[in-house]
Amino acid sequence: MPIALFWHRRDLRLHDNAGLAAALQSGLPVVPLFIYDTDILDHVPRPQDARVTFIYDQVERLAEQTAAAGGTFLAYYGRPAEVFRQLFDQLDVAAVYTNTDYEPYATARDAAVAQLCQERGIGFETRKDQVIFHQREVLTKTGTPHRSFGPYRDAWLAALRPEQLQPYPSAELLPGRLQLLPAVPPRPTLAQMGFAPYEQFVAAAELPGEQLVRGYHGTRDQLRLVESSTRRSVHLRFGTLSVRELMRQAQALNPKLLAELIWRDYFMMLLWHYPQLPEQSFEPRLRGVPFRHAEADFQRWCEGRTGYPLIDAGMRELNQTGYLPNRARIAAASFLVKHLLIDWRWGERYFGDKLLDYDLALNVGNWQWVAGTGVVAAPWFRVFSPDSQLDKFDPTREYVRRWVPEFGTPAYPAPLIDHKFARERAISTYRAAYQAASAG
Repeated sequence: MPIALFWHRRDLRLHDNAGLAAALQSGLPVVPLFIYDTDILDHVPRPQDARVTFIYDQVERLAEQTAAAGGTFLAYYGRPAEVFRQLFDQLDVAAVYTNTDYEPYATARDAAVAQLCQERGIGFETRKDQVIFHQREVLTKTGTPHRSFGPYRDAWLAALRPEQLQPYPSAELLPGRLQLLPAVPPRPTLAQMGFAPYEQFVAAAELPGEQLVRGYHGTRDQLRLVESSTRRSVHLRFGTLSVRELMRQAQALNPKLLAELIWRDYFMMLLWHYPQLPEQSFEPRLRGVPFRHAEADFQRWCEGRTGYPLIDAGMRELNQTGYLPNRARIAAASFLVKHLLIDWRWGERYFGDKLLDYDLALNVGNWQWVAGTGVVAAPWFRVFSPDSQLDKFDPTREYVRRWVPEFGTPAYPAPLIDHKFARERAISTYRAAYQAASAG
């Protein structure tokens, strides 16, 4: 019997899933599928990785839910195109459904799978699921991407219609529309893929409490509060929570949270338009900044041993938990680029190794914002004072003492660099590069 495969990627849920709903409405029995992509996993530090463990746990949960609904869930470890060739040889596949992904690697991967499907006479259909507006849906009047967030946000809000935030009935469509295959290979285990379990705290894959959301704008930067953010970014990253769910809640309760979610759409749209952003500063006049190749300083930043308490506390929390609060992210990133004058790409890659909620579009967008080199960016001459940021956002030092127990003792290192000197060096270096490029 011909079947449709639904390929899970950044949508590890059965409810409110646009691509899954389309597959279930196709008239074909559906078999859900997940591929542990070796083109990605071969670059992951082993043996323990928080994100791999999180993905594995969610895939196993999906397999259990699919079985309970009367279907078979497939999971493979390999390169996607090779896995699909194997499946097409073994099964009568009439169509492949999935949700659109916007990262450069994903775009190339999906194009290769779509080409394979075309060669085999198999349909390949994608749906928009992880954002509300994507690609060319929100542009300027001249048809170009917005270069600043404010006009994009206004155009986004003007284009929004209530039906765009309504859930897709994928969970409701499951009964009777899944295919039970007679014999399938066992799903790969973490050990078989070369990984070991990683214990971490992850907030529940459900909407945050109403009180937290209502107060989000006042707590999101307060480091002393344990519950200062929704902690749902990991669920948005891997699609265990639908962005439409959180958008509806934010729209009803807190415009600041809604604006932050619109930033997410914005950065994904920008990465799709400018796939070179992870490797190249968008601002051409700042591509020639002579960043320092200072590996010892970079290592001290990575380990949280800079002598600046806010920076060190943030980096240690990141290293130990995979989380980094918003204000600590900004401070740590700014310190690396402006104080140490180290290439923002070094920091972006380090965050990419550590953040549980790592998202290429958001991480690159925010790093280029801090560095002053992006499509939308803070002024290149803005240099945050780590001490002023500490006094403003952790006045009682509760956050610092939690992560830097030796703070205030002789064991705590002296500052790696003087703030006044670093600020003046950063501004003069950026200015020289900017002026040289402008003159040329």
